[in-house]
Amino acid sequence: MARVCQYCGRGPASGNSVSHSNRHTRRRWLINLHNVRINVGEESFRVKVCARCLKSGFIRKA
Repeated sequence: MARVCQYCGRGPASGNSVSHSNRHTRRRWLINLHNVRINVGEESFRVKVCARCLKSGFIRKA
């Protein structure tokens, strides 16, 4: 699954796009993902992390 946060597991949300004439068509809200390099001990990993997890401060960037 490409557009999923590897830290919290949050993915895209789905719903309806509603036009002015009140027609409903399906759409997706994609989350704000960032490719981040994380150092864990001596190793570094590249992970996809959402902006909410980055702002929380639990993830330390390299």
